[in-house]
Amino acid sequence: MSIGDRIFAAMYDRMMKSSEEAGLGARREALLAHASGRVLEIGAGTGCNLAYYGDGVQSLVLTEPGEPMARRLEHRLEAEQRPVELVRAPAERLPFADGEFDVAVSTLVLCGVDDQERSLAELRRVLKPGGTLLFIEHVRSEDPGLARKQDRFNGLNRLVARCNCNRSTLDAIRGAGFTVTELERDEIQKAPSFVRPLVVGAATPA
Repeated sequence: MSIGDRIFAAMYDRMMKSSEEAGLGARREALLAHASGRVLEIGAGTGCNLAYYGDGVQSLVLTEPGEPMARRLEHRLEAEQRPVELVRAPAERLPFADGEFDVAVSTLVLCGVDDQERSLAELRRVLKPGGTLLFIEHVRSEDPGLARKQDRFNGLNRLVARCNCNRSTLDAIRGAGFTVTELERDEIQKAPSFVRPLVVGAATPA
């Protein structure tokens, strides 16, 4: 547990506040309205999605590998009315059985995992046949000029925000054996231009 990890966890909600209020929170709410049954959320962080899960969710399991984030999430869960299970585990090694979940959720997580391909393989593995992956991810821009800027600033972004701003995550989702069934492109408002490109959607194991 590094000092940087502690600082990042302590500052995360404040760093994201303006973007959440400028539309990211509404995006989370609209996406998670589709979550139902047994739901798994990877990289739950400080619990930004908790307020948006509806009554259709029968059980909710959150994973978070970072101890500073997990501690803050534990504190937030104390106020939750529904039972929520917190598991300290990385997305690359999910300690769940094959086909255990109806829905998996990843919001601003696949940019930061150590191994994106393995993480997506794990998400596919733990989803039931016909299950759904719901995602909000910032991605490599389709504009060549902005994509070059993302490449230039990615090292700084990894240091400050603990993520890669230039990953082609949508291609990775498809490459992992998912069929994208819903997709919208947007921007994260109130954020630096090189992290703004956003994809929001749903995918099913092919």
